[in-house]
Amino acid sequence: MLTGLVVVGPVALAQGVPDGLDRDAVAWLAIAGLGNVGGLLLVYTGLRIGKVGVVAPIASSEGAVAAVIAVAAGETLGAWTAVALLAIAIGIVLAARPPAERESRPRPIDPRPVPSQARRGRAREEAGRDDPRAAVFAFGAALAFGASLYATGRASLDLPIAWAVLPPRLLGVVLVTVPLAVAGRLRLTRAAAPFVVAGGLAEVVGFVSYALGARHGIAIAAVFASQFAALAAIGAAVLFKERLTRPGVAGVVVIAVGVAVVSALRV
Repeated sequence: MLTGLVVVGPVALAQGVPDGLDRDAVAWLAIAGLGNVGGLLLVYTGLRIGKVGVVAPIASSEGAVAAVIAVAAGETLGAWTAVALLAIAIGIVLAARPPAERESRPRPIDPRPVPSQARRGRAREEAGRDDPRAAVFAFGAALAFGASLYATGRASLDLPIAWAVLPPRLLGVVLVTVPLAVAGRLRLTRAAAPFVVAGGLAEVVGFVSYALGARHGIAIAAVFASQFAALAAIGAAVLFKERLTRPGVAGVVVIAVGVAVVSALRV
């Protein structure tokens, strides 16, 4: 968030306060920022108490949530386009599911006797990883992210792109980065710094690209933008030799077909 604010903030300041910044625009910006930050807090809370295989697929449905909001708000879609977008959303959920062995790896057997208190603590830890509340947090994250995507798209219709993508970074710094710095908990190692900066820059580029696409249709742009979950799975398989599950492969195929269909219908 701090990296993104350093990039976007000066551009927004240089452009000055836009003419379209009325009460409605401010409301959309607030929803965009709070939805993004709230979604991150919800998804990480879910990951702390539940399995990645449960949380990731549910949270990755954010594009479908934004598309539903857009259609409910009056955006029109052809029947076949809607079917293709639904297929893409299902493919994203399938592709986002990690391999089973990454979800729950067996612990090595320790021959030493374990005190009863430690056994109870270990039992609570194992039970926590299956906490059904994780799915609730993931669903809340999908709703928050979806609302943020839709609000960003709406804001991009009337405001410069820099202003449309500014709120998540600004509120993220105010609500997360600054409190961590004040508490002395904001740490960044030299090894992690390049990845943090690259992640922040990539997020800004992604949001700018989505905002530009949303000017031509929020529903399609939101579903297409949420393919990052599938692309991450493919990248992990290519770069780090991680195994794609059969549902993951099927999801990637469904996404490719769905994107081709939507592209053909839009030509």
